[in-house]
Amino acid sequence: MMTTGVSLAALMAEAGELRDRGHGRLISYSRKVFIPLTHLCRDVCHYCTFAERPRAGQPAYLSPDQVLAIARAGAAAGCTEALFTLGDKPELRYSAAREALAALGHETTIGYLTEMCGRVLRETGLLPHANPGVMTREEIAGLRAVTASQGIMLESTSERLCEKGGVHYGSPDKHPAVRLETIRLAGELKVPFTTGILIGIGETRDERMEALTAIRDLHAAHGHIQEVIVQNFRAKPDTKWADADEPDLQDLLWTIAMARKILGPDMNLQAPPNLSPGVYPRLIAAGLNDWGGISPVTPDHVNPEAPWPAIDELARRSAELGKVLVNRLPLYPAYARDPDTWLAPEVATQVRRMSDAEGLARDDDWSPGETTPPPAPRVLVSGVDSAIARAVDRATSGERLDPPEIVRLFAARDADYRHVTGAANALRQAVSGEVIRYVVNRNINYTNICYFRCKFCAFSKGRTHEDLRGAPYDLALDEVKRRAVEAWERGATEVCMQGGIHPDYTGETYVAICKAIKEAVPGMHIHAFSALEVTQGAATLKQPIPEFLASLQQAGLGTLPGTAAEILDDEVRAIICPDKINTAEWLGVQRAAHGLGLRTTSTIMYGHVETPLSWTRHLLALRDLQSETGGFTEFVPLPFVHMEAPMYRQGRARRGPTFREAVIMHSVARLALHPVIPNIQTSWVKMGPAGAAICLEAGANDLGGTLMNESISRAAGTQHGQEFPPDAMEALIRSIGRTPQQRDTLYRTVPEERRAASLVAADLAPLVLTPPRKRAAAA
Repeated sequence: MMTTGVSLAALMAEAGELRDRGHGRLISYSRKVFIPLTHLCRDVCHYCTFAERPRAGQPAYLSPDQVLAIARAGAAAGCTEALFTLGDKPELRYSAAREALAALGHETTIGYLTEMCGRVLRETGLLPHANPGVMTREEIAGLRAVTASQGIMLESTSERLCEKGGVHYGSPDKHPAVRLETIRLAGELKVPFTTGILIGIGETRDERMEALTAIRDLHAAHGHIQEVIVQNFRAKPDTKWADADEPDLQDLLWTIAMARKILGPDMNLQAPPNLSPGVYPRLIAAGLNDWGGISPVTPDHVNPEAPWPAIDELARRSAELGKVLVNRLPLYPAYARDPDTWLAPEVATQVRRMSDAEGLARDDDWSPGETTPPPAPRVLVSGVDSAIARAVDRATSGERLDPPEIVRLFAARDADYRHVTGAANALRQAVSGEVIRYVVNRNINYTNICYFRCKFCAFSKGRTHEDLRGAPYDLALDEVKRRAVEAWERGATEVCMQGGIHPDYTGETYVAICKAIKEAVPGMHIHAFSALEVTQGAATLKQPIPEFLASLQQAGLGTLPGTAAEILDDEVRAIICPDKINTAEWLGVQRAAHGLGLRTTSTIMYGHVETPLSWTRHLLALRDLQSETGGFTEFVPLPFVHMEAPMYRQGRARRGPTFREAVIMHSVARLALHPVIPNIQTSWVKMGPAGAAICLEAGANDLGGTLMNESISRAAGTQHGQEFPPDAMEALIRSIGRTPQQRDTLYRTVPEERRAASLVAADLAPLVLTPPRKRAAAA
């Protein structure tokens, strides 16, 4: 690659543009704890102070208790990674190492490392990253079962450095061919892998480029090299190279920039910040996008003379160049988002539980259903990303955004997050003013027996699934009517009816439910039946969906809830509900209902296995149908409540969205659905009252229903109550300076008699959960 005549400034400008193309405003780091399993090493690199010889009275290896104590301290300090540092195969050189390993029950250092990685993973929850040096295929495979990532520094491809007088003379594991082979084997075994070069150890610039090209070619073949480190040599006392010249800053910047050019925009490129203190903005300008591992607990055992920068300081210095510091896991987002390909099952479970929708480390400990939202995010960056600003402007003017624009909005952090949420709130004010509406309603879940096996659902039961939360039930019509009457007496204008798909239900069952409620309470609005229930009911009667909907409408059905949508992306539906209706079928039910004059709500359930691209597809599908029919009354984000969900308990899902993701879903929905869906509702059941209040200042204009009996989210593990009475709702709304207004299902103001009744409601009578009983089976 020709570089003659190109100034360093021009080279850095090109590298910075490439980096921005691949990574935008983000600069990442890994919050980790260092575990120096052993300082013994069979190699004798001339610049190294990490490697030591055996000493009398000095243990050759950390004990299991010492390893776990360090890991637990890291977990307590908020770390996500346990980086195991160690020498290369010391048992091949030192009898002390062999004896120590035998006492620990192992023949090799890597065998002991594998045991300790497994224990750290299982006993502390930290994700191990292992750097044990040259490995065989079997050793890499064994470590893969208990690590999130592995690594080996290539350092250089120069054979000269292994000759007499070179820094790697006498170090068999530093021969380029054996290190390249380890990297290649890791690629074949699908291991997310870290490598890099060490500059200033006697190599030439051409040899640096040869090493980087070799790394690029291995990645092109296997796609497994997740990051490349450009590390600058630092002379250390008591080494053969104690008096050697170190590479200067210009040399480091040139190498980082060339690495970016060779490796391309998407590669993660790192330079250790503790080896170049005070020049962070210049390293960013040269094209890096990652600061590597930083520990709030342990020193850099390889460079103990170089203290870690404070993470807050690194965030501020990164912000000076308009970059947002984010915490990642030991594996990078592209690999975290595809755990089935890149991780062993046990590791994949923990990665899912520690990651957000983009594959970064979760930035808070909040999950939907918990009581207290985290504090507001910091804003360090001045100015808003131009792409974010353009997308917001287009959305505010009512234009349909393209998928990449919406994905970019979902990724907003720091100043961009504040801009998106602020713009959504301003748009909310322009559309609906200062009024926040709510509806007094009652949930009636008529059965929790269901023959579908949706992997996110903790509510539904088989006929005998009493080991799950609550016993199976199938309400008698008299109990359904009693609850509807009681709801009316307590000021309700709506009953919301949904249940499991009972194997004995037919379309006539749903018709009978509507008739019974209308007979008991003629003025009650029936908001009932998901698209799945409609599809199943029509199928049992062998009727087209429009015909069946018309019969429900004649029986008293007023509107349909937009549930069973989950994620309108069939790639995701194939994972979470493979036996359920697909995206086209769900949209088809809504289209048919709208065609009959039946309005419907729309929802999304997010925070499990999907990505922001899935959210984007979902929003655009709703927008496009609404532009066609105008039948949606509102959009309701429903964050996934994970605690009792089967796919979470099986290790197959994240633990709901982060709080940032939950709030920004409301904001992006306000923008992306404008002007076709004017009402964005926040779920107090999922967000909690305090979280819902924040969403009401980020684009939402509706607080949903009082519910009276919320059972589906409660079954999943939410800590919030089953009812949010009108006086409490109105107090919450007034606390943020807004005006409450009670509405009906179609967003009309309710009669004063209804509102008055709701404010003096008596306590609810105990529920009767009719046990399962024999019904006439569906045809």
